[in-house]
Amino acid sequence: VQLVESGGGLVQPGGSLRLSCEASGFAFNSFNMRWHRQAPGKERELVASISYDGNSNYADSVKGRFTISRDNAKNTMYLQMKNLKPEDTAVYYCNVPTLDYWGQGTQVTVSL
Repeated sequence: VQLVESGGGLVQPGGSLRLSCEASGFAFNSFNMRWHRQAPGKERELVASISYDGNSNYADSVKGRFTISRDNAKNTMYLQMKNLKPEDTAVYYCNVPTLDYWGQGTQVTVSL
């Protein structure tokens, strides 16, 4: 089983990034998926979740700015992030909650 995140980087406030999570080794299209993040010195928090058939939910802090999606044909989940703020700086992880699988994380830094 592998979850591989990509797409992180350094971006200025107000900018955009799209994260990807490529999954392998399990039936991706049968499982709900989540994006979490962990900022320095803070606990890991749930950012967004998406059901196996595409229903989504978001943390209040990212509603209206982030969009979670998935392409079951590509075994890939995405997180489109717009209007990024310095407080979005964190390592972002993808997760299969019912199987407790985690990726290695991708760093997002929002700074001038």
